[in-house]
Amino acid sequence: MPADVPPRPSRSTPLTWIALGCALVVLVVAVAQRRDEPAGDRTVGEVTRVGVADGDAIPAYLRAAADELARLDAPAPGSWALVSFAAYLTPDRAATALGGTPVSAVVARVPLPGRQTEIVRIAAMRVPDDVVAGMAEVAARKDREAADYRARAAAPAATADPELRRVYDTGASVSAREATAYRAGCACVYAAVVRATPDALRALAARPGVRGVDPAPEVQRLDRTVFTPPLPEQREVARPPADTGLAGPTPRPGMGDSSEAAPTVSGSSPSAPGPATGAGPPNPAPTS
Repeated sequence: MPADVPPRPSRSTPLTWIALGCALVVLVVAVAQRRDEPAGDRTVGEVTRVGVADGDAIPAYLRAAADELARLDAPAPGSWALVSFAAYLTPDRAATALGGTPVSAVVARVPLPGRQTEIVRIAAMRVPDDVVAGMAEVAARKDREAADYRARAAAPAATADPELRRVYDTGASVSAREATAYRAGCACVYAAVVRATPDALRALAARPGVRGVDPAPEVQRLDRTVFTPPLPEQREVARPPADTGLAGPTPRPGMGDSSEAAPTVSGSSPSAPGPATGAGPPNPAPTS
């Protein structure tokens, strides 16, 4: 190259700055789009359990709940808690036992001797009025269940199978008795879900008729919480109530037990998926 020819300017520096600028634009756009996306619910699939587990010692559970309640220091508006009663109460007696504590729901079952009746959770902000109304809804659903059992008992499959017929006849009888009890505002309430300050919960634990108060400050959403209070008649170990109505291993279709989640009256009764009409347990209809 001749000495008097000037060197050609390098193009690498402008291209580098252009590339960096493009990368910066892409990054800014990506961050802006990510901020516009709605945040996902990190609690999906998570279930909180409050109460006594099947097979656990009830005295140990009550002592642990009392110890936690004594140490509880929850901020306003307080903590959720599961209140267990010493006996099955009518809606009015449940209101008296709770003494004006803010309530979200009550847990109930018809205590038929030797029968494993369904456990239901009744939404109740006003006690006893909402409890009475909820019991009326459950009674209407139980009437439909009884009618469904009777229809299945009369179907050809049950007519040809005495054992299946007996299962349906028993189901119809128990559902009808449950409907009668709930319609009359029975002494069926044995627990409540409340929310109050630590001092109010400790005062509630000392009220007559209250068996225990299990604080649950970890509860964030009631619709993802399973409450399993001990049954009043059980003193030592938490077990599903025995059902002596049917001999052998065949359980009564559609019945809840003491270790499972109690459905609210706004949902369907728990029932295993049944076969075609006349050949399996009924599928109760929603109550609201």
